[in-house]
Amino acid sequence: MDAYLDIETTGLSAGPDSITVVGIFLVDELETRVVQLVGSDITEDNLLAALSGVDTVYTYNGSRFDLPFIQSVLGTNIEALFDHRDLMYDCWSCNLKGGLKRVEVMLNISRELQGLNGLDAVLLWQRYVNHNDKHALDTLLHYNKEDVVNLKTLREKLEDIAWDRF
Repeated sequence: MDAYLDIETTGLSAGPDSITVVGIFLVDELETRVVQLVGSDITEDNLLAALSGVDTVYTYNGSRFDLPFIQSVLGTNIEALFDHRDLMYDCWSCNLKGGLKRVEVMLNISRELQGLNGLDAVLLWQRYVNHNDKHALDTLLHYNKEDVVNLKTLREKLEDIAWDRF
């Protein structure tokens, strides 16, 4: 089974900042499903339970951000437990540079939520926590879901590019 993983955080530094959402898109031969751990549900036990049966974890910039952040906050070394592939480096080898949203535009990968970014994710979480804004949380979860689902689409497009080179 494959897992496409992306986290949302309160900032860029694992010391003072925390993880607000862990999104995982699980894909096997029979089904797909999205698991999202939110707030206090983000624990090492819950993360490992969500990844149970996974062979490979796919991320975008996960080697430099998501996985070190998870290890710092939860103590979980994803790369020691699972095969990991950071699709950002595959993109670089195809001369696709920039963040995930920019690469999605270059490859015509669509999103329902246009124009949101990591800073928006932080602000949505703050609106949810500070004002109990359920719409803000729903938007944040939708944003995260599109991130993880689009990682699978990105992987497929990169495979097509690789095939076209031969």
